[in-house]
Amino acid sequence: MITAHANADFDALAGMVAASKLYPGAVLIFPGSQEKNLRNFFIESTMYLFNFKSLKDIDPKSVELLVVVDTRQRPRIPHVGPILDNPGLRIHLYDHHPDTEDDLTAEKSVVKDWGSTTAILVDIMRGKEITLNAEEATLLGLGIYEDTGSFGFNTTTPHDFEAAGWLKAQGMDIEVISDILSNELSAQQVTHLGELLQNAHNYDIHGIDIIITELSTDSFVPDFALLVHKLMDMEHIKVAFALGRMGDRIHLVARSKNPDVNVGQICSSLGGGGHSVAASATIKDKTLAEVRDDLFALLYSQINPEIIVESLMSRPPVVIEDDKSINDALELMSRYGLKDVPVVAAGTAHCVGIMGQKTADKAVSHGLGEWDLMEYMSRKFDTVEVKTDLYRVMEVILGNRQRMLPVVDGETLVGVITRTDLMHLLIEEPARIPDSLMPERNRERNISSMVSNRLPKEMLELLRGAGELGDELGCEVYAVGGFVRDIILGSLNFDLDLVVEGDGINFAKDLVDKFGGRVKTHSKFKTAVIILDSGQRVDVATARLEYYEYPAALPTVELSSIKMDLYRRDFTVNALALRINPGRFGQLVDFFGAERDIRNRAIRVLHSLSFVEDPTRILRAIRFERRFDFQIGGQTMRLIKNAINLELFSKLSGTRIMHELQLITNEEDPLACFNRMEELGIMEAIHPQLKLGNDRIQVLSELEKVNNWYKLLYLKPEVVPWKLYFLGLAMGIKRDQITGVTRRLQLTKKEEREFLQLRDMIGDALMKLMGWREGKSRLSTLYNILHPIPVEGILFLMARSRKEHIRRNISQYLSRLRYMKIDVSGNDLRKMGIEPGPVYTTLLNKLMVAKIDGRAETREQQLLLAEQWYYQMVKNEALKSGE
Repeated sequence: MITAHANADFDALAGMVAASKLYPGAVLIFPGSQEKNLRNFFIESTMYLFNFKSLKDIDPKSVELLVVVDTRQRPRIPHVGPILDNPGLRIHLYDHHPDTEDDLTAEKSVVKDWGSTTAILVDIMRGKEITLNAEEATLLGLGIYEDTGSFGFNTTTPHDFEAAGWLKAQGMDIEVISDILSNELSAQQVTHLGELLQNAHNYDIHGIDIIITELSTDSFVPDFALLVHKLMDMEHIKVAFALGRMGDRIHLVARSKNPDVNVGQICSSLGGGGHSVAASATIKDKTLAEVRDDLFALLYSQINPEIIVESLMSRPPVVIEDDKSINDALELMSRYGLKDVPVVAAGTAHCVGIMGQKTADKAVSHGLGEWDLMEYMSRKFDTVEVKTDLYRVMEVILGNRQRMLPVVDGETLVGVITRTDLMHLLIEEPARIPDSLMPERNRERNISSMVSNRLPKEMLELLRGAGELGDELGCEVYAVGGFVRDIILGSLNFDLDLVVEGDGINFAKDLVDKFGGRVKTHSKFKTAVIILDSGQRVDVATARLEYYEYPAALPTVELSSIKMDLYRRDFTVNALALRINPGRFGQLVDFFGAERDIRNRAIRVLHSLSFVEDPTRILRAIRFERRFDFQIGGQTMRLIKNAINLELFSKLSGTRIMHELQLITNEEDPLACFNRMEELGIMEAIHPQLKLGNDRIQVLSELEKVNNWYKLLYLKPEVVPWKLYFLGLAMGIKRDQITGVTRRLQLTKKEEREFLQLRDMIGDALMKLMGWREGKSRLSTLYNILHPIPVEGILFLMARSRKEHIRRNISQYLSRLRYMKIDVSGNDLRKMGIEPGPVYTTLLNKLMVAKIDGRAETREQQLLLAEQWYYQMVKNEALKSGE
């Protein structure tokens, strides 16, 4: 018997048919599916082409061999539960999913980390030279296309492409596959869509265009949400509410691309639910007209009647001029009990910034009280005109979380509105607040579908398992940082960081018990590092707040909430969290506008003293800017320059600087990072000898090219990037000065010794290569020059050389000569009667030279030469003894 998992998809169905080719005469048992198009396809086509049976048509006790495809988990094949108890049952498994505790024990198990199970079975069929007809090839192709997202999922492997290519040669019809997977509308659906279009009306509700449409039918309309989606795409609609009377119920589907209209809140009020952008409700015991009236009432209640800023602001504002010190600002705020103060250009009423009390306090604690406040004031802020309505005020203070809002009349600052002012008004009239501006709601949206589509299955199962463990332990668990950022960017990132609002160390230990692996804990920082049995690394932290005792110090850790944990991050784009507990899996937590900055491709720090507290963040800012093709924000760039002027790099340990430099050399374009560092004066700030000149920049550029070339060859050993680029950075530094650089960067004694030896080897090789002539010098000479040098040194020589023939022959050495081996060994010499000793090394080295130079390419030639050389050596020794 051949079967697959319950709720089968196309990969499961195709896998069963593929398995039938490997097990002729087997009975195929289809487990059922919830997908309508799959069920229709199966009933209309597959049932007639293949030997499918109903389970009730066979005797379960007669099954001797059970073949299961696309799963190994016993709970996923409940339909064959009785058969699994058959005595002596043999089980064969074919699957592409990761191992689980529920996996069956099998006589044969073929499991590969490919994009589809069908591709695994096709590979076996190819090996057995099994042929298919066009219908069979198309069905199998359908399984591969579906499970790889038409080769768009990150789990797709080259094997899936190869399998599809072979199926195409067997007659696979791609148009049929496209038709099945495209979700084309039926004739009835087209009719319903036409009715929605005809009944659509546009309403201007307090300045927002909203489309409301409806249809009426006595029967249920499947895929009603799909029709609304098509409607919005066709008409470029931002907000749509579709009411459908279907029998005795009213179905509402709502979609919104406008952040001011939270359709989830509206549908919730009608007994349904959903998200701010997509929601639905089913209403009983009301007519279509009654539901329509309720909908209008809810929509109008979402939008505020206008209130003018002029009636709400405080005047005249307390201000400070931009030529004052941070101490002056702190004293002023203390005197008036202010949390923020607007900064105006000296001698004017023109607002140029905002200084916050928290920033001023921190600056003073770091000894920066006498610095001009303009260096650390916030320059990125919103203002409003005196005649602006309340909605804009709420948008800035609640939506953008700007605590104080300057009010201007043209260029003149005339007043301020604080968060407290706004709260006093809204406490009296809370209905004025649009749901889209409530921070608690606005900061979270669900991206579970994005997570599911962009992560490999193994990672997705790990996240869900960690979330389930969090529920068991009664704590919230989040994936945080770059892992979440890269999900939004659509990039692969397997560096998983989890934050636990609870005991992170105990959580890590329990996670290892659940998934297997080992854990190393750090009690001081309340963190743990897990290495799972699969090799996956997981960093676990307790939600914490870090503070720095002095500039450039390591952080001191205190317990905190997820918000404060995110606030300690380096940049807004990394201050994201993803809830993974089952009840709210996939909810994105964004307190600091990270999504906005990702859309705007901007690198911003979270607070003005970020670089003072940790100057290595400057190097990370440059690395992220170049990696993602983002731009460091204007305020953030000013803070970088301030930190450099404060000479904070001199207070950093060499180990921390070297770690960041190593990460830069691992980037795809390290030269762009080094150029940016040179532009900002960072290279010289690290060490005066590291200042980049034109010669170094040219060599670094060549190093980047040869390194990329070498990586494309997939050769061993792999390059250690920092060693390669450090050769370029240290080029031209005299030997008696280079140790000053290595010791500033705190290289270990071993690293320093190996690096200095490598420089010496390169210097010797350069001298020898100057005398090497193509066509006149032997290749073996080149081999002997290069072979003792590590690969980083050889690539450096290749980058330094300006002679094309030397570069070409170095590339020949790296791609061919370096791995050349002779066909003769010491055993062969012993069989020739040669006594073991130093003579072996002499003969084998001479044979290598002969092979490289083309004088002994075969084993027979090498054996003959070895014999001749040995007897010549014996003869010479005898003559020497006779003398």
